Amino acid sequence: MDVLRAVVTGASSGIGAATVRALRAAGWDVVGVARREDRLRELAEETGASVFAADLTDQGDVDALRAHLAATGPLHALVNNAGGAKGLDSVEDSSIEDWAWMFEVNVLALKRVTSALLPLLRRGAVERGVADIVNVTSIAGHVAYAGGGGYNAAKFAAHALTEVLRLELNGEPLRVIEVAPGMVRTDEFALVRFGGDRARADAVYDDVPEPLLAEDIAGVIADAVQKPRHVDLDLIVVKPVAQAAPYRLAKGPLVVRAETPE
Repeated sequence: MDVLRAVVTGASSGIGAATVRALRAAGWDVVGVARREDRLRELAEETGASVFAADLTDQGDVDALRAHLAATGPLHALVNNAGGAKGLDSVEDSSIEDWAWMFEVNVLALKRVTSALLPLLRRGAVERGVADIVNVTSIAGHVAYAGGGGYNAAKFAAHALTEVLRLELNGEPLRVIEVAPGMVRTDEFALVRFGGDRARADAVYDDVPEPLLAEDIAGVIADAVQKPRHVDLDLIVVKPVAQAAPYRLAKGPLVVRAETPE
């Protein structure tokens, strides 16, 4: 069998770019997909990955991606990483436009890409014995928090989509893996959420000891798709030690509590 090939969406920064690097380091051929062609070119030069510029909220772009992949080789793994958050306002006060954007990028794009590429993954599964669909969601898709309304709703929907897909594909050699990160300090997630307000974005991580990095999640993804073909990690929740829940973060150094005298 030739070298394994994966597609990673949202590859221009953060977890997506880190996943391209991790899979390339593990010997995979990788196609990185994102809107920003300049960022993709830089990633290709750095890693040797192939790239394809596409807006995954546009069905025409998704169809073009499928045609490109079908013409250039087999496909053994899809990492649906593209997504994002906007705003931290209440359900009452939040922007309906922000909600619509979050559903487009976190849910509808996930559905578009998965539907388009499943036939290619089936062919890859015949060749390899298994193929993988990895959906990167969030702990926000499992636990609600105040101010998270639109993002919670979108990621809960992405989680539900993943659960349904796993049921529908049962009986085929296709693993459906959900990776749900907690706090990950990346270069853009919080910046996008707060409309480019750098000070507010940086404040999210103030005094939080060792939030996760994009490379931490990329390592989990690379490990999951390289498990023996009968092993499906199914749902992987990854949080920094300092985070007990989306709304429960330790601040300052982590220290062992003094023992209570007997």
